[in-house]
Amino acid sequence: MAAEETAQGPVTMLSTPIRLDYNFTAGVAQSKSLRGYAEGRFIGQRCPVCKKVYVPSRGSCPKDAVATTEEVVLPNTATVTTFCVVNVPFAGQSIEIPYITASILLDGADITFMGLIQGIAPEDVEMGLRVEAVWVPKEELGPTLASVKYFQPTGEPNREVSTFAEHL
Repeated sequence: MAAEETAQGPVTMLSTPIRLDYNFTAGVAQSKSLRGYAEGRFIGQRCPVCKKVYVPSRGSCPKDAVATTEEVVLPNTATVTTFCVVNVPFAGQSIEIPYITASILLDGADITFMGLIQGIAPEDVEMGLRVEAVWVPKEELGPTLASVKYFQPTGEPNREVSTFAEHL
């Protein structure tokens, strides 16, 4: 019998718990966005060539390959560009199902990020929904996007898809 075989046959799978610890160090540009979250505001940077506003800050424009040094404070209002209604339970879940996760386009920004949508029934969410950030209490703010609890509808009329189609 070969060394890799046992009385039951060859070993074809082995389960081993693995853990990876990471230490993240934010650069100068991303640190500005993180400090903004700790203050309850969104901070991005504008490209001096194409004028696109990136949030969180990146330090350079991926399109024009130039430094983005102009800081831009963005409002708490945004548009849902795309979304997903989550109906599948998972381990460690802390949000009641169904819930909505969406691509959020802050007013004045040129790139989306993921956010949680609450305060609306899943069947009422649409592309173009106008939303606003709901921040954690001031004493809980920190240098993390988790400082934004969720986004909720503003009550404003939805935006037409054509007004944000380039961000899909």
